[in-house]
Amino acid sequence: MKPAELYSLDGEVAVVTGAGRGIGEGIARTLAAAGASVVLAARRTGEIERVAESIREDGGRALAITTDVTDDASVEALAQGAVDAFGQLDIWVNNAGGSPVQSPLVDLPRDEWDATLRLNLTAVWSCTVIANRHLRDGGRVLNISSKAGADPVPGSGHYSAAKAGVNSLTRSFARELGPRIRVNCIMPGAVPTEIMMQALRLEEKDLPRLERGLRLPAGRLGTPEDLGAAALFLVSRASDWVTGEVISVAGGM
Repeated sequence: MKPAELYSLDGEVAVVTGAGRGIGEGIARTLAAAGASVVLAARRTGEIERVAESIREDGGRALAITTDVTDDASVEALAQGAVDAFGQLDIWVNNAGGSPVQSPLVDLPRDEWDATLRLNLTAVWSCTVIANRHLRDGGRVLNISSKAGADPVPGSGHYSAAKAGVNSLTRSFARELGPRIRVNCIMPGAVPTEIMMQALRLEEKDLPRLERGLRLPAGRLGTPEDLGAAALFLVSRASDWVTGEVISVAGGM
């Protein structure tokens, strides 16, 4: 098979949660450019409608479905909506997540702990359980974790714990759902998304200082497009023999 064919998603249908901005938007745009019909999900309707319209203007196929990934009925409606619109479901990307709160664990309010685990870990489990009922044989699930799941960040212990759980879920689901469905995970590094900027209390003017301080071997901070390229590999035929892997995409961090 030629390299271009290995990375083609022509005729396939992908759901991407948290697709209205940042890494999710980057992944959705990349999968659409590779030929997939993309269903964009998020709570902010205006954001996913904007991305969907932009993909359609570029000649792709995209549909926006407002979704709360912490509500099982909403996720079920998302999966069924993808099948109703495009006739099948092949790829599911669990990207929605984040926490803008920084606090030592001993000072963290219980409701913030519960909310962080519900969005960043429990929702990944429930979305995958629901997606499994709709994915065709040969389907792929891709989880978006964080380097914080392997290298805890002081002040973000609740988020780090949730993402470590996602890494573990990835391996467990790969064992339980294979060989019918492959399950992999990406741990992004420093990608200046809105959530990261809020959590670290950064402004645009702070990014050059952050970049210098990190001294990444790759020489720069990451972009949503970097994550889109990694995601394409893990949901394409190029990675047919890859499952249960948690891959760092972090510029050498």
